[in-house]
Amino acid sequence: MTAAMTAFRTIAILWSFLMLPLAVAHAQTERPSTCLAMARALPNVIYASLAVPAASAGSVTITYAGHSTYIIETPAGVTIATDFSGAYGTSFSPRVVTMNKAHGTHFTMNPDPAIEHVLPGWNPEGGQARHSLLVDDVYIRNVTTDIRRYGAMEADANSIFIFEVAGLCIGHLGHLHHQLEDTHYAAIGRLDVLMVPVDGGLTLSLDGMSEIARRLSSSVILPMHRHATPLSAFTGRMGEGFDLDFRDTRSIAVSLDTLPRRPTIIILQGV
Repeated sequence: MTAAMTAFRTIAILWSFLMLPLAVAHAQTERPSTCLAMARALPNVIYASLAVPAASAGSVTITYAGHSTYIIETPAGVTIATDFSGAYGTSFSPRVVTMNKAHGTHFTMNPDPAIEHVLPGWNPEGGQARHSLLVDDVYIRNVTTDIRRYGAMEADANSIFIFEVAGLCIGHLGHLHHQLEDTHYAAIGRLDVLMVPVDGGLTLSLDGMSEIARRLSSSVILPMHRHATPLSAFTGRMGEGFDLDFRDTRSIAVSLDTLPRRPTIIILQGV
């Protein structure tokens, strides 16, 4: 890890006024985020965390299921499926699923009733979807963005979901359609692991997506939603500051202690 990343984890966090309000029908639990940024002199925010030794033990397993769906398994055994449509990661019922409504490949209106927590990235009643959910050892929150639909932008119809577990901050950009503002970066905070769509235009352009990925300065970048776009079209835009690591498996285990010393784009099997 770089000295800057180490410093991010040791600065005391000013979090209370940044916490997301609760406005969805799930059982929600407000708690301090360990990944949020101090909203001071944007865009020069300071990323910070509270040291929580009990929450930092163990590693998180991340498996590429397909399209934009990653399966996250926490040290306590909580399973989460991102952008869940029912087409990927259905060999078992995840305990938590997140969804976005850009296309039918990113959500389902008929999730398995066995799924305990279904978190849509949009609010069916209008306005923002706001999630603040603690499930055993993982805290889940979201930051809304807009979606391009039928030639116009629909406000707050996509969510960037952040999963805070084992001392890690893991982010999934969903079906992101536009550049992020400084307020988005402040609300997202530090991301150690970033899941980023690299389709080259169905979401955001490769130039725009690589700019976001560079600014978030994550230790691990996991591409997704590639379609036919050459991986080199994305990785080449990231620059020499990022290592490239091709894996012959669909899964990786990540912990604070095993984060790469240099930011690394990890290509899992199937991507």
